[in-house]
Amino acid sequence: MRHYFFIAAILLMMVCAGDALARRMTVEVPIANIRSGPGKQYGVLWKVEKYHPVDVIRTSGKWYYFRDFEGDTGWVFKNILRKFPSVIVLKDKCNVRSGPGTTFGKVFTVDKGVPFRELGRKKEWIHIQHTDGDKGWIHRGLVW
Repeated sequence: MRHYFFIAAILLMMVCAGDALARRMTVEVPIANIRSGPGKQYGVLWKVEKYHPVDVIRTSGKWYYFRDFEGDTGWVFKNILRKFPSVIVLKDKCNVRSGPGTTFGKVFTVDKGVPFRELGRKKEWIHIQHTDGDKGWIHRGLVW
């Protein structure tokens, strides 16, 4: 009986290994084309903006296959991704504050799908910067 449990555990780990081994990367160009396959000959599915975070699942030559915050998958050219922290907003009408807490004033409001570079963290709060230069603090529960 123990052998069956051990074998089942090994199989489960193998199935989940793709997600467990995913590397978080960040788009570093103003606009990136997300393609249906690993090459320019494949169609563009959608576009993402700078600081968009992705979890790289696997590679094919110079292309990365990834999953995003909504679970969507696609291919992106590896030279436009970098390894630095970024986040993307999960809900509409989220307050970005002047400091790490609800006692700080609201600097601006953002909607779902807006990406930011992560500048630092303080407890449950993340210091962020948008590609337009706007900075502030957002609660970690509001981002991916």
